[in-house]
Amino acid sequence: MRWEGKHVALIGLGISNMAVARYLVANGAIVTACDQKSAAELGARYVELTKLHVEFQLGPGYLANLERFDALFLTPGVPKHLPELRQAQAAGVLFSSEMNLFFDICRAHIIGITGSSGKTTTTTLLGELLSAADYSTHVGGNIGRPLVEVAGELEQHSWAVMELSSFQLELLQRSPEIALITNITPNHLDIHLSMDDYIQAKSHVFTYQHPDDWAVFNYDNETTRRLAAKAPGRVAWFSRKQVVDRGACVIDQRIMIANGGTLSQVCHTDEIKLMGQHNVENVLAAIAVADLVGCSIGAMRDVVTSFTGVEHRLELVRTADGIAYYNDSKATTPAGTIAALNAFNRPVVLIAGGYDKNLPFDELASTVVQKAKHVVLLGATSDKIASAVVAASATTVAGTLIPQIEFAASLEEAVILAKAVAVPGDVILLSPACASYDMYSNFEERGRHFREIVGRLTEAETPTRS
Repeated sequence: MRWEGKHVALIGLGISNMAVARYLVANGAIVTACDQKSAAELGARYVELTKLHVEFQLGPGYLANLERFDALFLTPGVPKHLPELRQAQAAGVLFSSEMNLFFDICRAHIIGITGSSGKTTTTTLLGELLSAADYSTHVGGNIGRPLVEVAGELEQHSWAVMELSSFQLELLQRSPEIALITNITPNHLDIHLSMDDYIQAKSHVFTYQHPDDWAVFNYDNETTRRLAAKAPGRVAWFSRKQVVDRGACVIDQRIMIANGGTLSQVCHTDEIKLMGQHNVENVLAAIAVADLVGCSIGAMRDVVTSFTGVEHRLELVRTADGIAYYNDSKATTPAGTIAALNAFNRPVVLIAGGYDKNLPFDELASTVVQKAKHVVLLGATSDKIASAVVAASATTVAGTLIPQIEFAASLEEAVILAKAVAVPGDVILLSPACASYDMYSNFEERGRHFREIVGRLTEAETPTRS
């Protein structure tokens, strides 16, 4: 679409729509920035947009009279069912997003990675796998710099490895040539109207593929296994539990590439530095895609056996006086925290709680009862998690050690309470199972604050090896 002279509204001024604003202005569009925040609350973003000569519609009426625009660019996370948006759509206004814009501009091969958990680790690992195999590789999407800013510069032979959230996918009308779904469990039910809507949004990563495209699914996840039947292109799998015909799997604790009747070993699972069985799945997912691209076994082995993960994902902050402090702030769902708890075979003091996405905590509570000796809860969901843990405790076998529950008003208080009950050999784990928005702007800010608190509270203590 030619944007010169078009009247375009940006609904929400997150990172993605800031990148869209720069692109649209450079291409001659007349842009209005719409956000419920005030100019003062937007701060630096307001200043930048002012310099771009963007018009503004801010505050409580930021969604007024949207029918006057040619197109609306919705920032990820804006509920698409808002009455004002439905009215604009009924009037014929085009709905679009940064991802639609990227797909329109980009000439490179695109790999799209989505899922309820494991997206960032898998995307980052796959980027390193492709780079090690000498492919020109650009990683972005839901992580890092918005690639729409450089999409026009990407060459046809290069690869764009994109992490894609359900919010980025739900408006997308095209699919990447290689799609991967790591898993699907309940998430973002505060924004999506139902679990079915959430699954439908995730499905867009493969819905519009061509017959020669590839979709890679998690065989061990019931929902993704079921979705594979709807893929219009070719299908590959990854699995910890099942030998697959095409993709990646585990056989006798060995990571294997499967291609018809041929099996090739990449490495032993003991050589993976990432903790937890969920990270074995992430490795399998990345390897399955890397094989489709054409990466060599040697390049895969070199990267997989040296990759140590990403920030805020089971990140060891420090071990002091025999207690290991782990930052798993990116665990914004119960499934993420379950995976983190299952990664440890020693006593855990869990710090959890945060913004309420209307997710169930029953399964998490059952794992907490089995794996945690003490729980410190904070944030908007603290009472809901506590109730679930109490209910799970009531069904445990007699003699089972039921975790004690405490409440904290802040993350610093939570770390202090956790430290008071931990003993040498224990793990203090920040793995919230919730988003951060009730107390922090994002999970990165929460994780950085945890690291700072741990450093300050343990600075006089003796560092030890974990």
